[in-house]
Amino acid sequence: MASSLRRLLAKIIKKGRLTVSGPAGSQVFGDGGGRTVAIRFTHAEAEEEVASDPQLKLAEVYMNGRLLFEEGDIYELLAIVKDNTLSEALTPGMIWRGLLRIAGARIRHGVPINRNQRNVAHHYDLSAKLFNLFLDEDWQYSCGYFNPPGISLYEAQVAKKRHIAAKLLAEPGQKVLEIGSGWGGMAMYLAESSGVDVTGITLSQEQLRVSRDRAQKRGLSDRVRFELQDYYYLPASTKYDRIVSVGMFEHVGRLNFGRYFRKAYEVLDEDGVMVLHSIGQPYPARYNSPFIEKYIFPGGYIPSLAEVMPAVERSGLLVSDIEILPMHYAHTLRHWRERFLARREEAASIYDERFVRMWEFYLAGSEMAFTHENFFIFQMQLTRKRLSVPDNRDYIAEREERLKSFDETSPPLEPVTF
Repeated sequence: MASSLRRLLAKIIKKGRLTVSGPAGSQVFGDGGGRTVAIRFTHAEAEEEVASDPQLKLAEVYMNGRLLFEEGDIYELLAIVKDNTLSEALTPGMIWRGLLRIAGARIRHGVPINRNQRNVAHHYDLSAKLFNLFLDEDWQYSCGYFNPPGISLYEAQVAKKRHIAAKLLAEPGQKVLEIGSGWGGMAMYLAESSGVDVTGITLSQEQLRVSRDRAQKRGLSDRVRFELQDYYYLPASTKYDRIVSVGMFEHVGRLNFGRYFRKAYEVLDEDGVMVLHSIGQPYPARYNSPFIEKYIFPGGYIPSLAEVMPAVERSGLLVSDIEILPMHYAHTLRHWRERFLARREEAASIYDERFVRMWEFYLAGSEMAFTHENFFIFQMQLTRKRLSVPDNRDYIAEREERLKSFDETSPPLEPVTF
């Protein structure tokens, strides 16, 4: 008798070729064209678990080594499913689990509890050795800018920093606040390329340690400082000429959008400029991916622009520019996944094989969000006064050209100390 999963796959997989084998035998799904994937379950129970809750159990079964690949990989498996139509395959179990998750998300979003530091620590306080396995030389853990196409990961991350710096219109001597300073690369780039004084804030102890060490080694401690600080509690009395936030807004949470932009308005100088770089999705989500929520980014939320704009408008900030980057994160994630898997034995030695499979699933699923689910990056430029930026976009390309001279002569980066 066919398992629940195989009955489900028979409804879903019409395009491509998916071979499923295990204790219940082997079965092929699809028309044979397109992607080809072959998987094997080590236990019959694993098939039933995946069928009961695919959004969570597929990841957990793979993480626990009960799903193996004989052809293809986890990204190809996720993609072959997304290549096909899913709406007709919803089971009663999936529907009621979805309803429970919607209810749970509404409760969480309605309870104003600040768990920022705990949530950040879950992900960003992992060993720095892990991130060293797959990030570029500057440890940029956000979307690169592959312009021109085909450049390396490191070149794309330099291009991203250059693109953002150009939009900031930073000038020597200005004070810059970076909300979510990561491992310090953006702050150091702005200080060196534009002559500004930067304060970076983070809630990660590990990122704070690495950032301070990098700035000290580069001789930037007098112009770049990093603090363990929640944006919630930034004093309104301290003003900044420029604010930049890259890859942090996804951790703010839908309930806190208003608070975030009000705080930005408070601390931004009257003639200041802010650039926000964030992942976006094409429509508001009813609930987060249960896998991402449980294992990767608890408390995170990928916004739609429709959810962001009302909070911006209520804060008093003015939108002076929005740019959409549709596929650049897909390219970035593909680089990260390939680099990570090339050093999977080292990753397993830091943690274990289960962690490696969990991280692979995270990177593959995130990439698929951009290749198959219309996720994108948005860069939003904000001001308090309408005339704080030019009334055309020519200045962005002009400033990028000037910054390229800095990039070509910038001294090599120091290796991170563990």
